[in-house]
Amino acid sequence: MKQDMITVKTPEGLILKVPAHVVATTFVAAALAHVGVTQQAQAPAVEEITSDQAVPAVGAYWPGQGGHNAGFVPARDGIPAHYLVFAAKDIGDRAWGGRGNESKATSKVDGLANTQALLAEGGHPAATACTEHQADGHSDFYLPAAAELYQGWVNTPDLFAKDCYYWSSTQRSANNAFPMDFDDGDQITSVKYYELRVRPVRRVFI
Repeated sequence: MKQDMITVKTPEGLILKVPAHVVATTFVAAALAHVGVTQQAQAPAVEEITSDQAVPAVGAYWPGQGGHNAGFVPARDGIPAHYLVFAAKDIGDRAWGGRGNESKATSKVDGLANTQALLAEGGHPAATACTEHQADGHSDFYLPAAAELYQGWVNTPDLFAKDCYYWSSTQRSANNAFPMDFDDGDQITSVKYYELRVRPVRRVFI
């Protein structure tokens, strides 16, 4: 079949004959580039929608992910966007540990970084217990930061006991760290040697 040709005159006066489909493809690519869109940039959006279709309702157990969906967390501070998944059950009461010592576990939002710091420092039972927890084949649980516990209270309060405090991995001072009360959402400070309730959490990246 004979190709349709388009005659193009360049600014320099050259006359070119170009197949019509090449001109059309070039025009579409240029138009997309003008509005800041490329074919590669569109692909992840399609994958993201497909991924989201498998995400259970907030509060529901997430099959194969080791716990309950506590909601979406946008990317921030170098952490990619993800969902928080709280373990299905508490793992008992533990001390925070390290009373009298300043810890590097001071992030209010990054419980994983806090937990890694606590493990490196040693002597932190609550954090250690979380990292030992396994479910659905996952062993990447950690002690949630203060903001992650707060997200649990906002999105999934029925998953937690109301007659106790839960430890976060966020230090307040050398002697105290932040716990969470799931009865009224209160986040106070408590002495590190107190044995408070512990609930592991992990991340599902999208």
